[in-house]
Amino acid sequence: MFYRDERLALFIDGSNLYAAAKALSFDIDYKLLRTEFVRRGKLLRAFYYTALLENDEYSPIRPLVDWLQYNGFTMVTKPAKEFTDSQGRRKIKGNMDIELAVDALETADHVDHIVLFSGDGDFRPLVAALQRKGVRVSVCSTIRSQPPMIADDLRRQADNFIELDELRDVIGRPARQTRATEDEAVTTTAAAE
Repeated sequence: MFYRDERLALFIDGSNLYAAAKALSFDIDYKLLRTEFVRRGKLLRAFYYTALLENDEYSPIRPLVDWLQYNGFTMVTKPAKEFTDSQGRRKIKGNMDIELAVDALETADHVDHIVLFSGDGDFRPLVAALQRKGVRVSVCSTIRSQPPMIADDLRRQADNFIELDELRDVIGRPARQTRATEDEAVTTTAAAE
């Protein structure tokens, strides 16, 4: 699927990848993700796309955005728009599809292979356009969740489908022990001594 000498770029639809990993019950370690694709080829860029709520005092995604920015990812953000729907529910909108598509098309002349971390079917025409430019496109998402997190037409269009669940051992963060589990381990160790 990958050749060591090919130039790679990663395009990560942040909210889509987060939802897919959550559906599979694991957290992504982005340092390990980057390392994995450096190992697979010549990684030129790793783009991460997300909308940010700027009006809140604390945004839960801000620490991740800052960490990614300092650790080799090209961050593409924009303010999310907050609105109330017709039923009076607070909604947040922050679609980054256009930004990702434009950047991917501009990057296509400089890479051999693009890995798109998204299952959004709206990206099928982008994948087709990249392929017409001679770029191989792999799509990473999951079919192992209910419902599957990837659109069938996107999966069919891609040159390669990477099942996110199969990367769990390579890019997943280790599960955190709960306080009760830590206390049990200390008690068991002390009793054994």
